[in-house]
Amino acid sequence: MPLPSSAPSSLPAGLAVHAERVGKRYRIYDRSHEWLTQRLLPRRGPAREFWALRDVSFEVARGETLGVIGRNGSGKSTLLQILAGILAPTEGEVLVRGRVAALLELGSGFNPEFTGRENAAMNAAILGIAASEREARLEEIAAFADIGPFFDQPVKLYSSGMFVRLGFAVAASVDADVLLIDEALAVGDVFFQQKCHRRLRELRDRGASILLVSHSMLDVEQFCRRALLLERGEVGFVGDAPEAVRRYLLLEQRARGAAAAAAAEPMGAEAARSSEAMPWPAASAFLDLSGVRQVSDGSARCLAAAVCDARGEPRVAFAPGEVASFFSEFELLRDIEVPIGGVQVFNARAVLVHGRNTLQHGSEAPVPRSVPRGSRIRLRQDVALRLGPDEYTFEVGLAAISRDDYDRQRADAAQPVHPHVERLCHVPAAGRFLVEVPPRSRPRHAGVADLEGTFQVAVTPAQPTDAGAVRPRDETTHAGESRHSAPASR
Repeated sequence: MPLPSSAPSSLPAGLAVHAERVGKRYRIYDRSHEWLTQRLLPRRGPAREFWALRDVSFEVARGETLGVIGRNGSGKSTLLQILAGILAPTEGEVLVRGRVAALLELGSGFNPEFTGRENAAMNAAILGIAASEREARLEEIAAFADIGPFFDQPVKLYSSGMFVRLGFAVAASVDADVLLIDEALAVGDVFFQQKCHRRLRELRDRGASILLVSHSMLDVEQFCRRALLLERGEVGFVGDAPEAVRRYLLLEQRARGAAAAAAAEPMGAEAARSSEAMPWPAASAFLDLSGVRQVSDGSARCLAAAVCDARGEPRVAFAPGEVASFFSEFELLRDIEVPIGGVQVFNARAVLVHGRNTLQHGSEAPVPRSVPRGSRIRLRQDVALRLGPDEYTFEVGLAAISRDDYDRQRADAAQPVHPHVERLCHVPAAGRFLVEVPPRSRPRHAGVADLEGTFQVAVTPAQPTDAGAVRPRDETTHAGESRHSAPASR
């Protein structure tokens, strides 16, 4: 089946993908013979209609990476198969500019009797790589897959890891204009995953557009600026990736059927005194949230957010290493048990560089065991900005956990807690700040974060040998000193 595409004139110059009101319908039969009868004698039968996709519209710019997220069965893979030309839409229109490469089921077309090289050559031909380029591409594929002599062995001898490494190497070798990826970034070990991410960034930097389907919300937040959230085959949200992720997590939470809140207990006196004792900035320090979207299940809303220096004065610019204080206030719209507040910081490339909540801090301060509806929860988190110069955004959020789960987590930090957390309200783009190197100063480090550590330098003097050459002496290095052993006696 030909790939869905358009003449360049059909799409504006800046677009790579345009999908308008796309729908995909299937007919479902309760008994297998009913499907056959319908095929042989087309008529209205007992089939039920199932829409895997309905009224899906979005666009992808050239050089953009769009995440596609949603719960299982939401239509993600169906959408990518339509974009790849494997399926035809029942309704709507899909326009794709240029060559499309799809990483949907890695290695699904490999012949087990063929060698890795033969399968790579066959797939390269199918993907449209000219014969004159194929030999050079095969060497690139072999180097990328890094499976050694097994490249020239039948793939039926491969381990599952070798199989998917070869599949990714073949698909990623195409100089595609649009690359479709369905859960393919988790293949191989950590070193191969890093190689895959570097390859995708190279393709994106060359102008390729990427659609990434993933259940890894970290991959979506760090690799995509925008994301499309599908909910039962329909568009639930399309926009900034962090907000899409928060909305997806709320869907997951509702699907788990969060238990009804327990009967409210009065806030403990210790917790109340703690709240009253917290330093709080002046009203002028807080950001205007009137135009900022909030992601909530109706349990809470954010009333205020601010970023200040250690004295509580509002700040926009910080020097590397300075302490920033993040303040937020939430109003509860229903009773909850133990509240959890947190802050996440993203750099200009939407990479999550810091995220921590009150549960992860492990603070010994009194924590309320239940908070009634109508209460206001104030949060303050101090963060040493050991970051490289850049522009950063931050988000604030409030969640809740049951008393029993909180006690289990306190008793055993290794206990998994994520499935038990109820997300109440998140503000994906609460505010921004800068980290700048002061004038006449030099950068303290390279990269995103300033990681603490030590540095040692040791020099091994050269020693003459009988032949007049030199050889190093044995050396043991300790913190702050170098120790040399005596030369061996002759």
